[in-house]
Amino acid sequence: MSVGPVAAALRARPRGPQPLPWRLVWQPITASTEADLDRLLERGLRPPLAVIARRQTRGHGQQGRRWLSPAGGLWLSAAMPWAVSAPAIAAQAIAAPALAVSLGLCLQLEGLGLHPRIKWPNDLLLEGRKLAGVLPRLRWRGSTLLGCRVGIGINGLNRVPPGAIALAEALQSGPGRHRHVHAHRPHHPQARPERLAALALGALEWAVAASGQAELVRRQAEQRLWRVGSHWHAGRAWQVDGLALDGALRLRCEETLVELRRDF
Repeated sequence: MSVGPVAAALRARPRGPQPLPWRLVWQPITASTEADLDRLLERGLRPPLAVIARRQTRGHGQQGRRWLSPAGGLWLSAAMPWAVSAPAIAAQAIAAPALAVSLGLCLQLEGLGLHPRIKWPNDLLLEGRKLAGVLPRLRWRGSTLLGCRVGIGINGLNRVPPGAIALAEALQSGPGRHRHVHAHRPHHPQARPERLAALALGALEWAVAASGQAELVRRQAEQRLWRVGSHWHAGRAWQVDGLALDGALRLRCEETLVELRRDF
């Protein structure tokens, strides 16, 4: 795959609310798309900018955990504007990037007939299994918001570890379809890496367009929140109550309510 098929997939997809003039960089193999993005920004390339790799050798996720990145999935790092379309936007109106990007991905996947759920703080599930991970952060200079950085990993055609699912499998065994045991990995055109890239960039465009609407993002993300089971915190089992405006997870145990926040 090269940037050409990604650009073609971008042109062929339904246009989002606010298309962005992406600068796309393709790497057949790299240690880390995040490190590549750092170098490109240092050289003066300006957002919106995305680095896409066929495979990463040293990808990392939340808290520095290894991010498995085999061929067949999407491994992308992007820099983009955030909540800058409205001058002097109130801080409380800035959407949490983890919620906005996860919600954007949900909307794209729902367009394929799937029913993803957001597992706080930064995973996307299908059928209770991990499909994608999001690693976002806002970039500040003092009190000035410069933009947003986000890493996205989506299982497409690649083999996945226990507890995960690839998009190809989900599309072949979705609602109304019979699940088959395949001798080989399942394939589906929508799960090809170039299609995944177009899907992810469309999700980022939606997130950027909604980045100044924190309440809209919170409400719609909460509707898709994974609530199965209890959440163990401070030695007690808590039930997921919902989401706060800044992306915190609200937990309830009897009459006690707490909010968990996670820095990326």
